[in-house]
Amino acid sequence: MAKTKNPTPAVLNVTPTKGDKVFDVINVIIMILLCVIIVYPLYYVILASITDPKVVNTGKLLLFPEAPYFKGYAEAFSYPSLISGYKNTIWYTFLNAIVSLCCTIPGAYALSRRDLVGRRPIMFLFTFTMFFNGGIIPMFLTIRSLGIYNTAWALVLPAAVSVYNLIVCRSFFESTLPKDLLEAAQIDGCNDFRFFFQIAVPLSKTIIAVMLLYYATAMWNTFFNALMFMQDDNKMPLQVVLRNLVLSNQLSASASGAEAAEKQRLVDQLKYVIITVSAVPLMIVYPFVQKYFAAGVMLGAVKG
Repeated sequence: MAKTKNPTPAVLNVTPTKGDKVFDVINVIIMILLCVIIVYPLYYVILASITDPKVVNTGKLLLFPEAPYFKGYAEAFSYPSLISGYKNTIWYTFLNAIVSLCCTIPGAYALSRRDLVGRRPIMFLFTFTMFFNGGIIPMFLTIRSLGIYNTAWALVLPAAVSVYNLIVCRSFFESTLPKDLLEAAQIDGCNDFRFFFQIAVPLSKTIIAVMLLYYATAMWNTFFNALMFMQDDNKMPLQVVLRNLVLSNQLSASASGAEAAEKQRLVDQLKYVIITVSAVPLMIVYPFVQKYFAAGVMLGAVKG
């Protein structure tokens, strides 16, 4: 009996219509405009940080460097506390990322388990803190009573768990780890701890990268807690150091005369310099975790 050959699937040659081409052109134009709207403010800040403040204060549209002026960067990098501020912020960010991941990932996994006793009341208590808290003075008194005032833990422990991040992680585990996977592992003799460390965590690299970015960004930009809970200047994070840099120059510019006018000119540029100095490290790191960020947020947002 002769074998019949599998029919070759037909290839559809769809020619774009004039309406399709117009639609594509409009989409491209809209995307270009959106990119310009998003990117130009960042580009403007970088240009303003190396441009004479007299030009910047005119409010003109900057497209390329005009009247280069680098005294702001010279002042910033000659500030004695800048390097220590960078070191402190890097250390606080690293420590907070480790502590936060160790708290958030196991907590979110536990809350994603429907067999957890008291799951709903516990989740309610977490959610309640998103809308109500004790306030600044009780937090300060708690930090003092714990004996961690003026230490790195005063910044790390209050920020160890973000309820929003916890909810995102919980939703990720609920939508990514099916109940059948847990049951199959239990049939093979896998207990809860082994399932979490050998199955759940390896399958959660995406959400871990997202949480790492969230927590690292929040700690990198920490400012108010450092003013409340830190006392020594050599322990201050970068954001506080940059704020002190601007304040010290503003005081010098408060007098009158040509020297004061030059100081005011420097202060005007320093505002853009400190934004650039503080944001560039994050802008360098972000492209390496961007793919995990987009995927993790979408997966974590499937369920609320």
